[in-house]
Amino acid sequence: MTAAPWKATPAELVADVRDGERLGYSGFHFVRAPMAQLAALCQRGARDLTVIGWGGSLPLELLLGAGAVRKLVFCFSSLDMFGLAPRFRSALESGTVVTQEWTALGLINALRAAGERLGWGTMQAPLGSDLLKGFARRAPDLFPDVTAAPMAAVPRLDLDTFLLHAQRADDDGNVELVGGQGTDQPMAFAARRVLVTVEERVRGGLLGRQPGAFILPRSFVSGICVAPLGAYPTSCLPYYATDYRRLQHIVAAGRDAPLTAAMLEPGEDGATAARSVPASAPERILAAFAGASDRAAARPAAAGAAWTVDELMACCLARSVDDDSVCSVGSVSPLPTVAYLLAKRLWAPRMVLMSFNGGLLDVAFRPMSVMAAEWLDFASAAVHTGGDETYHWYYQQGLVTHEVVSAAQIDRRGATNNSMVRRPAGGFVRLPGQGGMADVADLHTNFHLYLTRHSPQSLVEAVDVVTARRHHVTDETRRWIGLRPGRVTLLTNLAHFELDPVAGELVLTTVHPGVTVEQVRAQTGFEPKIADGLTVTVPPTEEELRALRHEVDPLGIRRLEFVPSAQRGALIDELLTAEERLLFGDAAPER
Repeated sequence: MTAAPWKATPAELVADVRDGERLGYSGFHFVRAPMAQLAALCQRGARDLTVIGWGGSLPLELLLGAGAVRKLVFCFSSLDMFGLAPRFRSALESGTVVTQEWTALGLINALRAAGERLGWGTMQAPLGSDLLKGFARRAPDLFPDVTAAPMAAVPRLDLDTFLLHAQRADDDGNVELVGGQGTDQPMAFAARRVLVTVEERVRGGLLGRQPGAFILPRSFVSGICVAPLGAYPTSCLPYYATDYRRLQHIVAAGRDAPLTAAMLEPGEDGATAARSVPASAPERILAAFAGASDRAAARPAAAGAAWTVDELMACCLARSVDDDSVCSVGSVSPLPTVAYLLAKRLWAPRMVLMSFNGGLLDVAFRPMSVMAAEWLDFASAAVHTGGDETYHWYYQQGLVTHEVVSAAQIDRRGATNNSMVRRPAGGFVRLPGQGGMADVADLHTNFHLYLTRHSPQSLVEAVDVVTARRHHVTDETRRWIGLRPGRVTLLTNLAHFELDPVAGELVLTTVHPGVTVEQVRAQTGFEPKIADGLTVTVPPTEEELRALRHEVDPLGIRRLEFVPSAQRGALIDELLTAEERLLFGDAAPER
């Protein structure tokens, strides 16, 4: 086969993408999105696209803002720590796009079926979720083995075009990918056409030397061009990190401001800060955090208190982790990440931590960071991989013990809702989506839930939509179908609950120090059952607080989950400023 055709510009590369195509794109959240190609596609005025992907995030906001999307097949879309994705939310609430919401495992296996030229893919059925009937079919007749987990079949998902940004390619068009890969691999093989931008073109024989590299052979590459900063303002390590300042500017512009290609360009500084983070050795970054831990220690406790509720919740979650744990960091999860790192630092050094949605596997301990987190995990990870491999290696094998997740609504049965909430006056408020929660509710050993704001609106009698719920609850049933026994728990800022597997209801097991049962009842939208042995939650120890404040989260990034949405922007600005000073000192970029 001849070498992949090289193009001069991203605009030339996407020139043959037609209106009405089924389109996928690389990366996830703020990692390695093909922004240069997407901007060129929008500038050309693409229309009626069916966008297929695990996460929407900034690329989807760009496409929606340009009026390019007719249909959306998705699992999740938000702007991560910046909150809800406004154009996504507006499009779904107004019904201007057709939608189909999938679970992550369903999407991955449907893409794999297309790549293998099969009509259907198979998966463990997420029986607790209302989403199942929307994208899959139960398949008991095809799989009569009663010792196996109940199965579902998903129709293949073909792509016409997959837009990929990668680190390097050789002269023949072989493409090198490093870092977290999201669903890049199954999308590449499910697509009729793969269009690639890269940071750098190198001669043959140089690819594959980067630890964790995956090589996409030129046989699957339809067109390629060099586009430095082609993923900006998202990251493309080891060339540049995510530019959170530029993202802050984009989000601050609001839903009604046009998201233009100019807003995605590096600007006069040439993305200096984004380039500077990966240019700094991991050892230098860690030393900067260590040297500043006393000065930038976590926020002081409230007057008269030895600890804050965010510290209490982090310690409670951390205590469920041991050396045999396999912990996965999901989307928008500062508090669980802090808990995992605290356990890894103090008593579980050999626990396996999967970060960046499973893309960076078995990472080392490091402090919480906004700007440098991906680079530190990129440097220390034992394996660079994607959601495809993570699901099949770990999730479906039942090896993941922890992925602590939150939801907009949780009901007395432990069912969660991250899809939509009905308004009393009619209509609904669209939420980001469940991502992979519907799958992992059963596949993980433990289904740990948390709420940072315990209220009658968040803890309800029955959720409006069941996006995820553990279906196989009892130890006996789980062993019968090949899953490990485990717990369903809920930790809030007031109390701790555990699901009674026989009654199928959450039971109040502890209240936090200073909180009464009456207060919990008043803030719960149903009458909670009370455990016979109800106790008070064990507060943080001095050792836990010292490690948490000085080593794990000296900037107090966990606070992002505790402030009202109206205050989030100011806190993000505070955190970015503190980290810029930490990493760059006097050379911190001016704003």
